[in-house]
Amino acid sequence: MKIRATVICEHEGNILFVRKARSKWALPGGKVERNERPVGAAERELEEETGLNVDGLLYLQELKARDTVHHVFEASVVNVADAKPCNEIVDCQWHPYGAMDELDTTDATRHIVKSFLRRL
Repeated sequence: MKIRATVICEHEGNILFVRKARSKWALPGGKVERNERPVGAAERELEEETGLNVDGLLYLQELKARDTVHHVFEASVVNVADAKPCNEIVDCQWHPYGAMDELDTTDATRHIVKSFLRRL
């Protein structure tokens, strides 16, 4: 089973989504490396994929989807305006809460975002 750290960045009614080449929109995140804690992976992946620096992380949930366990965090970031695609990410965009249904995403991403929005 794969272990993944997934990060929700929310700012003024928008959520940050990223996209790799020829892929669906997703939340920032990635594999938890050997000897790494999910919280460390969340912080590392957010910075590697978007250039954003974490000010604080809140653990939201664990989600099992197919062969992956997602450890989901909400991130507070200090440099929101600096979000840009980095490394393997080709696009990085803030989308309003209501745009979720219009985005081409995976079922796991939809589930995570909808769970997050129910908390608000």
